[in-house]
Amino acid sequence: MSNKISLDPKLVQDLVVPRIATSKKGDNGIVLVVGGNRIYHGAPLLASLAALRSGTDLVYTAVPRSNIVATRSFSPNIIALPLPDDKLTVGSSNRLLAVIPKRPDSAAIGMGMTIAKPAALLTIIKGLLARNSKLVLDASALIPSMLDEISGTETIITPHIGEYKRIFGENLPDSEVERISNIQKCAKQYRIVILLKGWIDIISDGERVGINRTHNCAMTVGGTGDILTGIVAGLLTKVKPFEASLLGSYFNGVAGNLAYKRIGLHLAATDLLEDLPTAMKPFDKIKE
Repeated sequence: MSNKISLDPKLVQDLVVPRIATSKKGDNGIVLVVGGNRIYHGAPLLASLAALRSGTDLVYTAVPRSNIVATRSFSPNIIALPLPDDKLTVGSSNRLLAVIPKRPDSAAIGMGMTIAKPAALLTIIKGLLARNSKLVLDASALIPSMLDEISGTETIITPHIGEYKRIFGENLPDSEVERISNIQKCAKQYRIVILLKGWIDIISDGERVGINRTHNCAMTVGGTGDILTGIVAGLLTKVKPFEASLLGSYFNGVAGNLAYKRIGLHLAATDLLEDLPTAMKPFDKIKE
């Protein structure tokens, strides 16, 4: 195990990049979020709003047509794109690739999503990579068949321990040292970035390993992982994948801790959205 990094405010300050004072709309990132199904309409919403709160200029949110009114009604800040089916199909993937108004700098895929066939997911992955969009894959997008497609692309995947087993077919050991070694091995083999979510977040690009312990036990509530994915996708428009994963993990944890101080064990994922600006503002930089 090499280059182990523990996240702290000094490191975060070093990793955050400044915003150019004369920048215009779009210069600070364009994100595409693809997710949701007939039941789980909230997951892509949470990810999209987190991407916006992370400092991204534009977020396009692609959800099933059955969710489009609810999505548009929830926030005027989101640009909602309707998918024709409740499940992601090859046809809906191709349609989305054809109608995206602008090339996204990054895309977050999988939150609350139902995939008809693996080919549907692979279609959108291939299409976005061909446009040089950087990817964050979460939840339903974390299936073994995507590994060959993303190998060597520095794509970020954000599994919890159960999803990790589904992808790699391995039970992670309880030992933190052995767990880190396993994650580092898989990240190196496929040349991707793995952000394992848990009480301790472990992030690796195959060479470096980051450890984030900034959490609390109230963050087990549904939706906090979707917010993490959205923050990472937003930051990925500005910094490299490993750094975006480190920063996203840290800011998600700090926002969760701020919400916990206000609300205790009764917080909901939307409370993290309220506290995310407070978590990130001390690290804001502007370059004249």
